[in-house]
Parts: sequence; structure tokens; C-alpha cells
Amino acid sequence: MPPHSGPSIIISEPIPDFPQLFTWDEIAVRTGRGHGSSGKDRWLVIDRKVYDISNFYLVHPGGKRVISHYAGQDATDAFVAFHNDKALVKKYLKPLLIGELAPDQPTSEPGKNKLLVEDFRELRATVERMGLLQPKHFFFFLIFLHILVLDAASWLTVWYFGSSLVPFLVGLALFTTAQIQMSWFQHDLGHFSVFRETKWNRLLHIFLMGVVKGAPASWWNHLHNQHHAKPNCFRKDPDLNMHPYFFSLGKTLSVELGKKKKKFMPYNHQHKYFSFLAPLVLIPFFQLTVIHFTSKRKKWLELFLIVTFNIRICLMYTPLMGFQSTMVYYWLARYLESHWFVWVSQMNHIPMNIAYDKNDDWVSTQLQATCNVDQSWFNDWFTGHLNFQIEHHLFPTMPRHNYWKVAPLVESLCAKHGIEYKSKCLLTAFVDILRSLKDYGELWLEAYLHG
Repeated sequence: MPPHSGPSIIISEPIPDFPQLFTWDEIAVRTGRGHGSSGKDRWLVIDRKVYDISNFYLVHPGGKRVISHYAGQDATDAFVAFHNDKALVKKYLKPLLIGELAPDQPTSEPGKNKLLVEDFRELRATVERMGLLQPKHFFFFLIFLHILVLDAASWLTVWYFGSSLVPFLVGLALFTTAQIQMSWFQHDLGHFSVFRETKWNRLLHIFLMGVVKGAPASWWNHLHNQHHAKPNCFRKDPDLNMHPYFFSLGKTLSVELGKKKKKFMPYNHQHKYFSFLAPLVLIPFFQLTVIHFTSKRKKWLELFLIVTFNIRICLMYTPLMGFQSTMVYYWLARYLESHWFVWVSQMNHIPMNIAYDKNDDWVSTQLQATCNVDQSWFNDWFTGHLNFQIEHHLFPTMPRHNYWKVAPLVESLCAKHGIEYKSKCLLTAFVDILRSLKDYGELWLEAYLHG
């Protein structure tokens, strides 16, 4: 069977009658990071078609970095995963087309698992036929409604009972819970999984992220899309930016850091200070980067919505407890929310493989970097269904209420190809963060002292 035979999963673009043919070796050097004229080019492959994104990456709607991470590589499965509406992006692809893979070239790079790639694409087609990418609007309405109830209850508690210690703490707990649940809901909007049409996800994401969360949606998309494109790949996944200034992450990177005799922190004790430092650092990081991002990129609407959020908080709580208590209330809630966010977001990734991008196939890239937490009503709610991290990474636009449906199919795929499908209880997942940090710190220390 020819390497390019079989059903296509992408809307094919028309190509010239005599298309230019390329090999994977020619494409691999077009990463934008090489030397010479060809080294500055950025090419990628989608469904055997070769596209020159050397200029387009600067105006890519999803961000210039996320598409650049696939320069010189096959981006077929990533393209399919990120774009629900293929017809919408077709207009962008057409002028970028410069040729196709030569007939003797395999569909994916020679080093990738061909059978796994084919089986996953069949699974993707099955998922689409089953309608698992279609959202249930009533589900997300209930999610948003319970956020509004929590937010209102936090204010009503202080309004009715006063700002003494007990109602202060109860209101604080309710406000913190509303904020973290809004984080999970904006995450759904950012992945275009709440509405069928991209524009409604985008518009509501911008509005709610600004007015209810006090942050710009474009900033979140800029960072989070990169994380999904290359999870746990150093210098491509911004979630790893805490390495090496605060923590030493991954076995490979920790040994490398130790051999270079670099020590920004006492990494051999990082499992002890993670619980305190990680949530604390996240607060100023978010606040400063939000202001810098919106100002530099002139996101004036989003900046206006952020200001609106802060005015809303002051108008709601200052008349009830005074400005000073309102600030304590707000920033303490942010710190508690940061704790919640850090533990949930890192339990699926820090214990997994962390290294440089090896240009593995889509499934291997995601499975090496993610693990699940066992399903329960509480776990689903507490994590915003991010306990199904494997399914979420394989199908990032899938509505979260369908993760449990696709999970058995993903597990079967993993079993067939000998890939470990990790799932653990919630407390074990939290402990594994600290256990992994301890292991990384010891590897760093050994290399630092004797490497």
C-alpha cells in the first residue's frame, strides 16, 4: 500500500497541476531557527501538503508561537485537534500552499509510529461520527449558573451577616470557589467547546474572562495553546517557564542543569517549598504579565473589561467591609484560588515526562506528558473535568461532558500499542507532584556535585 493511501481527514487544498515535491529532509530544516536563507523559512505539513508559514505565522489567529512550534514538522493531527471548522481556516491555507510530499515519502516523518498515527486518525473519525465534539448547551448553562450563584452567595453572606470573622471566611470560600469554577468555564470557552460556532465561544470568552475573572482571553489563549501543542516540551510549553528560576523540572533537564553548575534555588528542597512558593509566585506573575500583554499588544477592550472587573469588586464589597478589608478579602481569595489552580493543573504534568521536543507523533506527545485522575462526581467538579487530562489533550475542542464517553476508546488504543494509560486517585496525584519534585531535586544535586 502506498504511504499516502487511505482516507484523508483534512479538507484538501487544490494544488498546481505540477506541484513541487519535497522530502522530509528538506522540510525538517525549515524551522525558522537555522542558518542561511533556508534556515529562516518556516514550513510545515498538513495532510501531505506543504505550507510556507514564514510570514503567516506573525498574523496567525491562534498566536505566532503555537504554529511556529510545528515548523519543520508534520502538523496534521495538531491542525485537526485545534480547528473544529475546517472550512473557516481553508482560506488561510490556500495562499500558503507551495507543494506536497514526494510520492516516495511516508505520510508522517520516518521516525514516527505509522500504525499509531493511522489508528488515532480512525479514532478521531469515530469520535466525530459519534457526535462527541458537539456541546450540550444546557450542561454549560448549569455550569455558568452555579458560578453566578456562588458569586452572589459570597456577597450576600457578607451583606446579611456582616464582616465578622465567620461570615468573612464563608464569603471568602464562596468567592474563591466561584473564581476557580469560572477558570474552568473560561477554559471551556477558550477551547471552543461551549458553542458550535467559533465566534460565540470567542466573544463570550473575551467578555466573561474580563468581567468575571479580570484577565484577557487573548493572553490565556496565547499561553495555553502552546501548552497543548507541545506539552512538557521545554522552551515550547510556557507552563515550564518556572524552570529553572524556581524549580528544576524533569529528569533530563535537572541533570543538564546540575552539570552546568546552575543553582537559582536549592532544588534539592523544592518539594518542601513548592506548596508555598508556586501559588504565591503565580499571583504577581499573572498580574504583571496581564498588564504587559494587553498594553504591548494594544488589547484595549480587554484592558477595559479588566478595569471593569476591579471596579465591580470594589463597588460590591467596599461599602460592606471597607477598602482595606476588601483588599484582604480579594487577595486572600486569589491566593487560595492560586493554590487550587496549581495543584489541579500540575498533578497531570509535573510527574510525567519533561524534556525537549522530540517531534513524536501526536498521541505519544500527549500521553508522555499527561495522566488522568479517577472519575467521581467530586473529582469532575473539583478539577473542571481536567481529571480527564489525557482525553482533553488528545481532543482539546471536545466538550468536557463527553470525556468519559471517549475514555474507554482511548484506553483501548493505548493498550493496543503498548502505551501506558495512567490514572490515579486525587490524593495520589497531589503526592506525586511532591515525590517527582524530590526526585528531580536529587538528580540535580547529584549532577551538580559530581557531574
